[in-house]
Amino acid sequence: MFEEGQYFAPVVKKDDGSVSVELSEGHPGLHDPTYRERRDRIATAAAQWTPGEPPPVIDYTDAEHEVWRVVCADLHEKHRTYACREYLDGKEAFGLPDDHVPQLADLSAALAPLTGFAYQPAAGLVPLREFYGALADRGFWATQYVRHHSVPLYTPEPDVLHEVVGHGNTLADRRFTDLYEAAGAAARRVESDEALQFVSKVFWFTLEFGVVHEPDGLKAYGAGILSSPGEIEEFRHMTIRPLDLVEMGTTEYDITHYQEVLFAASSFAQVQDVVGGFWDTCTDDSIAAMRSAA
Repeated sequence: MFEEGQYFAPVVKKDDGSVSVELSEGHPGLHDPTYRERRDRIATAAAQWTPGEPPPVIDYTDAEHEVWRVVCADLHEKHRTYACREYLDGKEAFGLPDDHVPQLADLSAALAPLTGFAYQPAAGLVPLREFYGALADRGFWATQYVRHHSVPLYTPEPDVLHEVVGHGNTLADRRFTDLYEAAGAAARRVESDEALQFVSKVFWFTLEFGVVHEPDGLKAYGAGILSSPGEIEEFRHMTIRPLDLVEMGTTEYDITHYQEVLFAASSFAQVQDVVGGFWDTCTDDSIAAMRSAA
């Protein structure tokens, strides 16, 4: 079984304006010079992007399109079985292609009449305040590279499949994007690093790895689960706790393994009320009080 961690390979800027992606030991593409050069070129295009301009167009290869096809085919029935109703509604409205990797500009155009969200190209890890702050303006930072072709059902870091199949289908539904925007506004409102980390952890355990009870069983709404062919089959067997803001905001997690503890809402309406309400009103003081109660 592959364990799909969600972390970014460090990106190093060079004097000539290009960037180099530093893959870790154990990364499927570490010893593939063609893949590494490809990653560097895609990251460089993102690093040189100017806000307000369209995202760079990536000339995806046949091998990269094949990875997209394999993953989408694997996830199709799993989504029908394990995804929550709201995610499936967004997926139907968005209408992602299943035979080729779409361009971020085309995805933004499709999202415009649905929720007004737009993709922004990221070379790698985006600082917390910058990543969440963009959400308040209906912007979503996304990588554009495709995972290594040798293991298409596994990635050790968020790739375009995670950003688009996982998050994109939620960005097409107003019930989700209300939450994204609220998280972005909260990140801009709080000032301390501790409060920002609390906001980020709540995001992690909801919009990344959230689950919800539906009449026919436990379903996923978090993008990290819904973009992982392995984790989507395992999440029901993890430790499931009730939705709890204090626990979510103070629980440590390991980003390199399947999440062992998940927080389940009684309904998606509870996510909207409890999590959305928290992001709408939280301040440094209110979060400090919650942390002290942990």
